[in-house]
Amino acid sequence: MLPWSAAQMFDLVADVGRYGEFLPWVSAVRVRSNSDTEMVADLIVGFKGLRENFTSRVHKTRAESIRVDYVDGPLKFLHNQWLFADLGDGGSTIDFTVDFAFKSKIFESLAGQVFERALNKMTDAFVGRAEALYGISNSSATSAA
Repeated sequence: MLPWSAAQMFDLVADVGRYGEFLPWVSAVRVRSNSDTEMVADLIVGFKGLRENFTSRVHKTRAESIRVDYVDGPLKFLHNQWLFADLGDGGSTIDFTVDFAFKSKIFESLAGQVFERALNKMTDAFVGRAEALYGISNSSATSAA
């Protein structure tokens, strides 16, 4: 459970252009197109001296869901989805799923070694960003991711 509303968390996650400000491995973002329902964006990500460019199409349903589909980059595929739901107390829950595979066996091996740690770091970065944007609530923030 998170102390912020589904709309607040949707806005935070949908603001891909600002990811470089708080996600540690994102070094640059270029939003190619953006509307209320769809975005196409390039992200440059770095890990242990490796840098790769990813292009993704982001499908948005305001305050309910965000689905990311891979367009181009070093992956065979990438699909992730965020589902946002309000709770009665003003907080929300988020269900986050990700499925991906690298084209390169080297990247696949590196990702397998650090995936859980990277996912936790990403979750912490989003919670930290929510605290910075919306303040810290008296209730404890935990992630369903």
